[in-house]
Amino acid sequence: MRLDLTARNLEVTPALRQLVTRRLTRVERLLNDNLVSGQVVLSLKKFHHIVDIKLHARGDHLLHGVGDASSWQAALKEAVEKIVHQAERIKGKWDGRKRRTSKTDATSATPAPRRRAASAPPEGQPRVVRARRYAVKPMTIEDAALKVDGGTDQFLVFRNASTDAVNILYRRKDGHLGLIDPEA
Repeated sequence: MRLDLTARNLEVTPALRQLVTRRLTRVERLLNDNLVSGQVVLSLKKFHHIVDIKLHARGDHLLHGVGDASSWQAALKEAVEKIVHQAERIKGKWDGRKRRTSKTDATSATPAPRRRAASAPPEGQPRVVRARRYAVKPMTIEDAALKVDGGTDQFLVFRNASTDAVNILYRRKDGHLGLIDPEA
């Protein structure tokens, strides 16, 4: 995050700069480094320490907090607490959008309407879904047969340990196992 630190009626010391950056790391962690830039204005009016923080997060979200106290620590804490409250609300909305698409579609009694992707096939054609959980592991045909018999899967893609070719072992309708060997 790019941070602009401005001071009015005072000089910014390294300790004061460190205090500001240390307090803002909490907001950065909360938003998972989605902060783009920030502007902090420190003002000193007699005995009032005023901290004005404006942060810009992804998606054109602006977080704003003002703290007014008798010390820099208290004013900064007050301003950051206001920003943390806003950041938690934004984070909840982001997480809610992620959760809504996956959990509500799978757990609700009435299915949610499907959204068509830009590359969705025309109506009536089957959609191809890429499965990533099938790793092609080297094993013998006997080991693959034991895995298909013992599991709930209807087929198993594996690399034949003796020929080093990719084979498919599947359960046939008659209860027996079929082997697809592309090089045979």
